[in-house]
Amino acid sequence: MKPRNRKIGARLRLVLKPGAALGPGKMDLLEGIRETGSISAAGKKMEMSYRRAWLLVDELNGFFREPLVSTAKGGHEGGGATLTALGEEVLARYREMERVTAIAIARELDALHRLTTS
Repeated sequence: MKPRNRKIGARLRLVLKPGAALGPGKMDLLEGIRETGSISAAGKKMEMSYRRAWLLVDELNGFFREPLVSTAKGGHEGGGATLTALGEEVLARYREMERVTAIAIARELDALHRLTTS
């Protein structure tokens, strides 16, 4: 994966229980699935193999009482993937936590940034 030019800010990682963490990569994957209707296409957008994307989806689905992503098998009409209602809720709650975190740390982050070299 290519190094990313990240903007100044924090990257939120939530540990829900031992072995169950949510972070920006998994949430970006969920957004990609919502946008493309495909695990494969979402993975490609992130420069991730289909296998890696599928393993992350499987992991996410295992974290919760119900799956976050629903899949349809391929075939003549092709397969696909969609976020379940719970998947939409988890994604929305995570994005809201990111938003609130950014506001809460903005002043201190700016102060730290001013202490760095150009």
